[in-house]
Amino acid sequence: MRDQEPAPQGTERRLSTKEAAELLGVKPETVYAYVSRGQLSSRRVSGGRGSTFDAGEVQALARRNRRESTGGSGSGGELSVRTRITLIESDRYFFRGVDAVDLATRHTYEEVAEWLWTGRMLPGSTFTAPSASVAVARRAVDALPEHASPADLLRVATIAAATADPLRFDLSEGAVLGTARTLVPTLVAALPPAGHGRCDEGPLARRLWSRLSVHQDPDEASLRALDTALALLVDHDLAASTLAVRVAASARAHAYAAVSAGLGVIEGPLHGAASGLAHRLLQDVLDLGDAAPVIADELRAGRSIPGLGHRLYPGEDPRARALFALLEQIPRAEPALLAARDIVETTARHAPLHANVDLALAVLTASCGMAPSAGETIFAVARTAGWIAHALEEYGERPLRMRPSGLYAGPKPPQPLPE
Repeated sequence: MRDQEPAPQGTERRLSTKEAAELLGVKPETVYAYVSRGQLSSRRVSGGRGSTFDAGEVQALARRNRRESTGGSGSGGELSVRTRITLIESDRYFFRGVDAVDLATRHTYEEVAEWLWTGRMLPGSTFTAPSASVAVARRAVDALPEHASPADLLRVATIAAATADPLRFDLSEGAVLGTARTLVPTLVAALPPAGHGRCDEGPLARRLWSRLSVHQDPDEASLRALDTALALLVDHDLAASTLAVRVAASARAHAYAAVSAGLGVIEGPLHGAASGLAHRLLQDVLDLGDAAPVIADELRAGRSIPGLGHRLYPGEDPRARALFALLEQIPRAEPALLAARDIVETTARHAPLHANVDLALAVLTASCGMAPSAGETIFAVARTAGWIAHALEEYGERPLRMRPSGLYAGPKPPQPLPE
C-alpha cells in the first residue's frame, strides 16, 4: 500500500481506525494501544463510537516503525560499518584478505599486529615499551586492590601510559603507529608477575607468560600456543568492544582513549570474560571426572554452557580448532582436552553446539598454571592491537559518522510538566 501524501498546509486529513491500521500494518486494537502509550492522538467521531487520527501523525509513526524494523541500515537490524580489516564468512575469517588462522599459526603475534596496522608483513617485529611509560603504568597498577580484574589493571595502565605521552593527541598515521608499538608492551610490562618475577625481554608472549603462569619456564609448545592464541584473537570484526573503539575514534579520541573504551566493554561475561566462565566449568569437570553432572547443573539453573557455540560460526570456531591442535602437542594439556571434549559431547545431547575459542582458551589457562581470569587478560592484550587498527581506519573516515539516530518511542510531546 502506498503512503498517502500529507495534506496541504492549512488542512487536516483524518483517518478512520481501519485506515490508520492499514497504513501502520497492524490490527485496529494495536492502533488504540499506540494511543494509550501516547504515540498517537485520536479524536472521537461526532455522534459516533469510532475515532479518527491525524494522517501526518500516522504516517510519521509508520516511518519510524519501518526504520526500527530494519535497524535503519538495511542490514537486518545491525549497524554496518565499512572496514578493510577483517572478514568473517563460511566458518573462516580473514585479516586484510589473508586467512587469519594461517597468519596466526605461521607468524608471531607482533608480526600479525603489524599486518593489521599496515598491510605489510615485517618478519622479526618486536615491541619495546618506553621506560617512562612502564614506570608510571606500574605505579598506577600497583596501587589497585588485589581483587582488581584484568580489565581494571589494563584500563588503569592505559590511562597512566597516556599521561606519560604529551603527544597523544597527534592522530597522524605515523604517530598512532608509534603509540601502538609501545602501548601493547607497556600494558604487559605493567601487569604484576604470577609468582617468579617479571620477564621483560624476548617475544611479547614470553613476557606475558611470566604475568600469567606459575610455571616459571614454559616449554616451547606452551609458549607457541600462547603466542598463537594472541594472534588468533587480535581482531574479530566489529565485536562490541571494537565498535566502542570506533565510536571513540570517530569522535577523534586519541588512541589511548579509544583503547580504554574497548577495555570498558570487554569485561562483560558475554565478551572478554567468557573464557573465565569456561575455565571454571572445565575445572569443575576435571574435579568431578565427568561432565554430565556439571552440565546438568548449568541447564537446571537456566544458564547457557560457556565455551560453546558462536553466532558468527554455524560450524566450528576456526580459532578453537587451531588452538586445540596446538594444545594437543602439550602433554600436560591432555586431561583438560579430554574434559573439554566431554563437555562438547555431553552438551550435544541437548544442543549440537561446537566448541568456541573461549573453551580452547580455558584448556590453555587450566593446563598451564594460570588463573581463570588469565583468558580475559590474553583476550584484552591481543585485542588491543586490533582496536588500534580499527582506530587508525576510523581516523581516515568522516568525523562523527558513528552517530546513529535514536528511534524515539516515548510519549508524544508536548507533555505537561510533572507536578
